[in-house]
Amino acid sequence: MASGEGQGVTPASETVADETADTAAGQSRRDEVLDRAGELMAAKGYDGTSMRDIARAVGMLPGSLYYHFPSKEALFLALHDRMVETMQTRVDAALSAPTDPWDRLEAACVAHVEGLIDTGNLVAIVSPGFLNERDAISASIREERSRYEQRFRDLVGALPLPAGVDRRVLRLHLFGALNWVPTWFDPGGSLTPGQIARQIFNVFRAAYLPAKG
Repeated sequence: MASGEGQGVTPASETVADETADTAAGQSRRDEVLDRAGELMAAKGYDGTSMRDIARAVGMLPGSLYYHFPSKEALFLALHDRMVETMQTRVDAALSAPTDPWDRLEAACVAHVEGLIDTGNLVAIVSPGFLNERDAISASIREERSRYEQRFRDLVGALPLPAGVDRRVLRLHLFGALNWVPTWFDPGGSLTPGQIARQIFNVFRAAYLPAKG
């Protein structure tokens, strides 16, 4: 009798390759959903965007969309998390080289503004008032933002500042100025996002450097 060894058995390497391909395809589809959902929510608002709208935008049946995300809240949290993670990666990369405290804060500010501008109209999604404080998901969003902003707390905390300066006020003032840039930035203007960030930063740096002599 002939041995059945090797007949009808898929090699392990092929199984792993198939699973990897399936995972990659699923991730790609998930990213496409998040991309389209972000565009719709940025344009129509959270309440104005339905799961049916998102499914239609990606050519998917509404029921199939729930395979990737169990609810609109879960989809929004995934979208917000992806955007914050992208910003975190950008800022962390900018902090890999400078060592001087002021230079490190400047690098983070530039990365922050460039990141906000690069998101285009999606910047609305990470704005504090976008959800009108929905209790079910606002706590999670605040936690994500707090983790991101901790980088700036640490950077401001390391600055050599004159006695009596309230570091929290400095940080909130600076962050507020940087976060306002997308509302008036002109892509056709003479300054790049990085140049604008540096100009804003230099105002603060000049104001808070210890007086000489």
